[in-house]
Amino acid sequence: MPFIDVTMIEGRSDEMKEDLIAKLSAAAVEATGVPMETVRVVIREVPGNQWGVGGKPKFPKAKAAE
Repeated sequence: MPFIDVTMIEGRSDEMKEDLIAKLSAAAVEATGVPMETVRVVIREVPGNQWGVGGKPKFPKAKAAE
């Protein structure tokens, strides 16, 4: 059973996340030949002020609060 774990900065719509889940699941089925019902996808959303890039928060706390 494939288990796909996605971590990304929060802020995408439910529709975008549903599309991502569907497409990742389809890709897993195509690549491995497993039945669709055995594919698991979890999306973990992280606030931008808790995501570091180049030693700095992706979105500093002041900007994340907007």
